[in-house]
Amino acid sequence: MGDIKQAPRDLVEAALAARDKAYAPYSKFHVGAALRTEDGKVIAGCNVENAAYPEGVCAEAGAISAMVLSGETKFDEIVVVGLGDVACTPCGGCRQKIREFTGSDATIFIINDSRETLLTLSRDELIPHSFGPENLK
Repeated sequence: MGDIKQAPRDLVEAALAARDKAYAPYSKFHVGAALRTEDGKVIAGCNVENAAYPEGVCAEAGAISAMVLSGETKFDEIVVVGLGDVACTPCGGCRQKIREFTGSDATIFIINDSRETLLTLSRDELIPHSFGPENLK
């Protein structure tokens, strides 16, 4: 894994604020994510569960959907925060979504409740040997 680089403060605060809005009555596990688009916009998302558990939406997927809705299609960095001090890394589906909307130089920051950066990963460290749009040509 790469060296630990501190997550940008504005993304950390946006991810934590998003986590506070999470709807997780079943798992009780609240997650927030905030990304920065190539144009510098900060867009956040939170996890949203429903009674057909586990058919909810992850925080990363929510942020990416909001980004696309805003007219953007690429982001350079994302912060993800769960609960406590354990690293809350993106699930497999969110890793693929991150792959779709980033370049290989994108940075993924995993932080904890204390705003400490636990992991700093490049996209290729997060999802090595990934499948992307170029594989469909």
